[in-house]
Amino acid sequence: MWLILGLIAIVATFINLYMYGTGKDYKLAMAMGLSFTALTLVADYSMVSDWVKAEDWSALLDVVPTMEIAFWVLTIISISLNITPILLELKNKK
Repeated sequence: MWLILGLIAIVATFINLYMYGTGKDYKLAMAMGLSFTALTLVADYSMVSDWVKAEDWSALLDVVPTMEIAFWVLTIISISLNITPILLELKNKK
């Protein structure tokens, strides 16, 4: 589930940037990109919770350390890309 939500977050982020580039209202796409990023993180946390309940320690040891780094990096990139239009608007107003 987290993979699907993550792909939707990526698509929404690119729609956000495209809409800004064409001069259209991008705020809904920005909100969707950030929301789906949050849903991706929650879905992953739910998956990890299921592994803990099942006591699947090998899955936790194999996946969680790598996923932690990936999710930190991808979340920072998502936030940065989604707020870029707002920052560019602020810069252009000055």
